[in-house]
Amino acid sequence: MSHGVHAVQHEVEHQIEHEGHGGGGHDGGHDKQNKRIALVISVLALILAFSETLGKSAQTSALNFQIEASNLWNFFQAKNIRRTMTIVAGEMAKIDATAATTEPHKAAIAKQIDDWNKTAARYRSEPEAGDGKGEGTVELMRRAKEMEHERDISLNKYHYFEFASAALQIGIVLCSAAVITGMIVLVWVAGGLGALGLIFMSMAFFFPHVHLLGGH
Repeated sequence: MSHGVHAVQHEVEHQIEHEGHGGGGHDGGHDKQNKRIALVISVLALILAFSETLGKSAQTSALNFQIEASNLWNFFQAKNIRRTMTIVAGEMAKIDATAATTEPHKAAIAKQIDDWNKTAARYRSEPEAGDGKGEGTVELMRRAKEMEHERDISLNKYHYFEFASAALQIGIVLCSAAVITGMIVLVWVAGGLGALGLIFMSMAFFFPHVHLLGGH
């Protein structure tokens, strides 16, 4: 919970406690109303605590997936460069083969070309490497894209929880204002914002693939 919202909530609780000690019998209805509003604030604060905790967790997951994706793309680039150099070496060897004058020389070049071709093929696809995850350029690209997809899902969750937290914080502030002003309509608005916060949280749980802010 933000420091500002926490300060407002603390101030309202202090006021409710003060009125509870100092009010007379004619203020009993008002005191009961304030206690009900305080209960609403407590419920909103509880939901807010879950939303912020889950939001931080989603943010951390997104960062971890981004790091993993970056590492895989770096590995992919290194493998791709080595594969390209191997292919170029093989093509140059083919030129050398045409200039070879003896059979042993031609055979040696042919064997080297075959080795380079096998190495280039292994750089392109090596599904059994990396404990079965694959470490060829084909597998590395697939794994990197999977990590990016997981990163996007976690970012979506994080955004949903952030919007939920914002709605809940505004709801708490409105409830606090209702205690001070006596305007019950603010409590109803706060309740609506609380419901909106729950909707955002539900979207994070059940529809994290839906991009709230548009995009891919």
